Formats: sequence, C-alpha cells, structure tokens
Amino acid sequence: MSVQQSTAKPSLQGVRIKARKGAVKAQAKHEPEIFRDQLYKHLDAVPQGDFDAVANKLVQAGSTLEFLKYSDALFDVLFVGGLLQPGGLYLDADGPTSPFSVFQAVEPPQIDDIKKYVDVFNKLIRRYKYLQKPLEENSLPTLLQYVNKWAPAQKDKFAMATGLLIAQGLATATCLQSLTKDHLLKNDTAIGTLTTIFRAYLSEQSMEHLAGALKRGGIKDLFLFFPPNRRETSILDQHFRAEGLPQVADWWTKRQYALIKGDIVKAIGEALERDDWTPDDAVTAVRNVLEEQPLPETELVACLWQGLLSHVDWSSARPDQIENLALREVTKFAPILEPFCNGPKTEVVLINTVQVYCYGDTRIMRAFPQILKVLYSKDCISDQAIIYWHAKGSKPQGRQHFLKSTEALFLKENEDSDEDDE
Repeated sequence: MSVQQSTAKPSLQGVRIKARKGAVKAQAKHEPEIFRDQLYKHLDAVPQGDFDAVANKLVQAGSTLEFLKYSDALFDVLFVGGLLQPGGLYLDADGPTSPFSVFQAVEPPQIDDIKKYVDVFNKLIRRYKYLQKPLEENSLPTLLQYVNKWAPAQKDKFAMATGLLIAQGLATATCLQSLTKDHLLKNDTAIGTLTTIFRAYLSEQSMEHLAGALKRGGIKDLFLFFPPNRRETSILDQHFRAEGLPQVADWWTKRQYALIKGDIVKAIGEALERDDWTPDDAVTAVRNVLEEQPLPETELVACLWQGLLSHVDWSSARPDQIENLALREVTKFAPILEPFCNGPKTEVVLINTVQVYCYGDTRIMRAFPQILKVLYSKDCISDQAIIYWHAKGSKPQGRQHFLKSTEALFLKENEDSDEDDE
C-alpha cells in the first residue's frame, strides 16, 4: 500500500509580487494626468506675468516631480497649456488649462514677448539638462505635426518659440522635418510656419548661423515645405522676399547656384577627358546643363574659368615655364568662354575672376596682362570692359599691382588709336 505524502509549497518571504502587465498599463495611462494636475498646483500660486517666478517654481517642482519620465506631458503643458491626444486634440478640452503656457502670450504674437517664455525654457533646461533631448527629439517634432489644428495666433506663437529655441541652441533644426508631412503642405501651412520660425531665428542670429543650423539638422531642400505644384525657384524667392526675409531668398539662390556650378564643372571635366575633345564639345556640355538649370552669365563665366583652369597640370612645367603654360592653356580654353561672354557686365566679372585667380597663385601673377591680351584677342572681353575694370571695377585683391601691370596695355591701346586717327 502506497502512502501519499503531501509536501507544502515553499514560499519566499519579503518578495514583491510583480503586478500584471494589464494593470500596469491601465494605471500608466492616467499617470500623465496626475503629473499634469500636480504641475498645475506648483504653477497656480505664481503671479501672472512673473516669468522669473515661473522659472523658479518649475525648477523647484523638478525636485519632486518626475520630469524625465513625463517630459512629453511637461512640454505639452508648457507649450499648449494642457495634454494632447495623438492627433493634436486636447485630452481634457473642458478641463482647466495651465497657469503658464506659450499659448497664453499676447495677441497678436510678438517675438519680444515670446522671448520671455523661451527664457523660462532656457532656465529650466539649464537646471535639468536631461530635458533637452526629449524636447528636440520628441516634443517639438510631435507638436509641429499639429500646427494645422491650431488657430493662426496659436500657430504663430508656437512657431516663434520654436525658432527661438533653435536659435539659442536648445534644440536642433532636425525637428523641422515634421513640417514636410503631406497634411501640412495644404494651404501653405508648412511654409507659413517655417517662415515664422525663420523670422524668429533671424531676430537673434545671422543668416549664416541659420544656414549652418539647417545643414546640421539635415534640412537640405526648402522646396519640400511647399506644395508639390509650387516647388519652383521663382516661387520660393518671391515668397521669402514678400515676407520680408530677402536674406533667406538670397541664401537659397546662392546655394542653388553652387549646385548648378558643380554640375557644370563636372560636365566640363567629362568633355575634356576625351582625347578628341573640341571647344564645341565643351560648350555643348555646358549648354545641356543650362537647359535644365539656368544660371546667370555673370555666375557662369566665373564657374567656367575655375572649372577649366582646374584641369591644367601645373606640375608638368618648370617654374620658369609656368607663365607660358598659363598663356597656352588660356588660349586653348578661350573658345569655350567666348560664347558665354555677352555684355560688359559679364566681361568685367571674367576679368575680376582672372585677377583673383592670379592673386591666389603667385606663380602666374606676372602673366595677368598677357592673359587679358589673349582673352581680348579671342573676343572674350572688350576694350570697354578693360577700361571700366581699370578705372573702377577691379577687386581689392592685389589691386595696385594689377592696375600698374596693365598700364602698358592702355598706353599701347592709345598709341594704336592715334596711328589709326592719322
């Protein structure tokens, strides 16, 4: 007969029983609301308009509230005055709003007023540095997706704050990529918001500073902020000039020119690499690029000179042969330049390009007058262009040297002119 023995199950004393995942999720869903209510209590006692007191209260609140865990809720409250649901609507539309938020700024929105609110963010993040990453990687990109849900004044307030935050280094321009989403391109919402962001940024920093921030943030193409049927250089240029931001239009134009110049230099290089190349081949290659991407001749001739001279093998000549090599190469390349040298303005630009090039390469400085003679004989520049350049159109780089070295040209021109008159 078998004897059944009952063994008591072992138990662990002092071990915390893990809660069910469903219960944790259910509780966590309401935690942001609890955080919001606690944050409101900290801000309730602050006098209206006392931004220093707001900053101090937030810094104090950070010692008891879990700012990092609830960073999304924190920035929702500080920007728009309450918690937002996915999609941009308020979680509790009929409930109380935050005693402090960017949306409470005066209307119509003023950049100087928004700066006071951004200063609060600055002090808060300076105290709790760990908040910067969630601000720039989560909150700003998310909130920018909702600008189409807000009233025009609210949208402008948030855009100004975003521009100032990026200008002050509290966020990167990467967040601006959120504005390229399809639903924001309608009704020029994206480009309108971006324009307000740029205006706020430029109130504190230069265009060069903004250009650097855009590059670091991966913002390479401003066309992406326009509706697909309006992605043209003329429309972009007109937009920013009409908005009082000509520096943005000028920067974009120069940037586009640089890209076109790169394509032209590449086309020239490919043409010259062929053993049987002719000047006509190179001219055709350049014109093919210009058909797709127009470039003013004043920009083009400088690009052509640099592109052509970059293919000269200077190492193949002895120092005493460099000047002769330069003259041979310019003579060879002049027929490529000539079709694009139409008008005195373009011709003066070419002379100045040669001047600056010779100034930068002292080996051929003395050849400058002879180079001008070659370009003149090949109809790339006219005597009127040379006279204007010599009188008042030269560049400052090595000006006195080049003006003096070309005086002999004018003496000879005058002698030839006198002989013709006789």
